[in-house]
Amino acid sequence: MKWLITIALLLNTAFVQAESALAKVITKTGANVMFMRHALAPGYGDPSHFDVNDCSTQRNLDATGRAQAESLGKVLRQHQINFTEVKSSQWCRCQETARLLDVGKVVPFTGLNSFFEEHADREQTLRNLKRYLDSLKQDELVLLVTHQVVISAVTGIYAPSGGVVLFSTTTNASKALDLQRYQ
Repeated sequence: MKWLITIALLLNTAFVQAESALAKVITKTGANVMFMRHALAPGYGDPSHFDVNDCSTQRNLDATGRAQAESLGKVLRQHQINFTEVKSSQWCRCQETARLLDVGKVVPFTGLNSFFEEHADREQTLRNLKRYLDSLKQDELVLLVTHQVVISAVTGIYAPSGGVVLFSTTTNASKALDLQRYQ
């Protein structure tokens, strides 16, 4: 019985160390923002008859994308990464990604909408996002689920589907992060 308790304690210690490794990366970066590109949604752009209020007119997550979002959410929850707020682009693939992460109530936000193919105005989108980012305190951590063009415009980093970029609103430092590495 004693050896069983010892093994359980060792496993728990290993988990806590792995958990703190992800938190340490976030802290070391000084990040108060975690940008995430929506999970895998096969295809390119959106159909010509795109309507932000109608998911049937948009490129959406497939089964692989839904599994990816759930897996990323599991990593965040296992490592007890807590967010002050979770915001998402109004696009269905972003909102579904954010919901499947299951890390907080999802709030749609126009400052995260895609301006690729000019479905949203680039300057207005980035102005809305900058105003929001400027309002954040350094001791907060927010999750922003959005599109590659938005993440690249703010951080200069290309994020693949389901990719994460940490960002500090104080220093403007950014760092790509592979969440799958922390499984």
